Amino acid sequence: MKKNKSELRFDFINQNWIVVAEGRAKRPESFKIKSTVLATEEQKKEQEASCVFCQIFAHPAHFEKDIIVLPNKFPAFQPSPDAQLSTKWSWLNKWRKPLAKQFAYNALKNSTGFFAPSFKQNRFFQTVPAVGFQEVIVLKEHYCQLSDLTKEQFVALLNIYQQRYENLSKMAGVNYISLFHNQGKTAGASLEHPHSQIIAIPFFDLDLQRALDSAKSFYQQHNLCLFCALNRAEKSSDKSRIIWKNKNFLAFCPFASRVNFQVVIAPQNHLPYFEKITEEEKNDLAEIFQIILLKIKKGLNNPDYNFYLKTAPCDGKEYPFFHWHFTIMPKTSVWAGFELGAGIEIITISPEKAAEYLRKQ
Repeated sequence: MKKNKSELRFDFINQNWIVVAEGRAKRPESFKIKSTVLATEEQKKEQEASCVFCQIFAHPAHFEKDIIVLPNKFPAFQPSPDAQLSTKWSWLNKWRKPLAKQFAYNALKNSTGFFAPSFKQNRFFQTVPAVGFQEVIVLKEHYCQLSDLTKEQFVALLNIYQQRYENLSKMAGVNYISLFHNQGKTAGASLEHPHSQIIAIPFFDLDLQRALDSAKSFYQQHNLCLFCALNRAEKSSDKSRIIWKNKNFLAFCPFASRVNFQVVIAPQNHLPYFEKITEEEKNDLAEIFQIILLKIKKGLNNPDYNFYLKTAPCDGKEYPFFHWHFTIMPKTSVWAGFELGAGIEIITISPEKAAEYLRKQ
């Protein structure tokens, strides 16, 4: 795009427009987050002593583990009356009060029971119990970020992601599973201790539904996966948006990025279902994920970020047209009135320049 000119770009997957307004931005370095005062060793010890996750790792059942999976036991919504918490988590009862304060916002009930919701009928005010399963995947070290993990540790984390996804997908009533990670307060992390979350629910979110509709329509017209076509287009163009690639994965800043420095990590082969990832693919995914997170950390001075997985639903239907992928969203700006009112995102650095900057890190 021409210097200091704004342009609209269409997102074929989500079927919406974004605005690239580079005239409002400065150099890529200007997106760096301001440094914060680091905690002293004494402050770190105090924070670890008061951290509920650190206390759980100190329990004899877990002190030798590097990653643990905890059920969310304190939902904000009324759970199913017949839901029974697994007795395997009985040792966790002593942590109820501190955990309740930290996770009061959670809306979904994690239990071994599940019930079919019955809608309360009203033309304008329909409700349904917020039921589902929610787990927290916790790393052992309080101050360890995912970018600090070794490749082997990252593979171990991906193994847990895969195992928990497979397990939850078999639960009655689960049609969709959201796996995500929030780093930092501005990304919505309520706890400093590094953890990912996985939520299993009976319905799809609108973003996924739009992506499914777009992919299905493209597949029916061209007998080709939309995501595979986009990956091929990225590799056959000037490659200006590609940051890194290996045998099995491609990392790039999407043409119609929703935020500055957005990165998508997608399989180079056509893979609809994340839970079917192979050992070789997990090794390559760990490698490229770590490289990208390190580049973001270095280039943007360790910003807060979210990442999430989009994969085919687990509702028993076939989705040969879909293609799973991870999206990383660094926090370099906040939505203002136009984004909120019009629902159109504005980015102030082009994906091409963002990718070029990250490649150099």
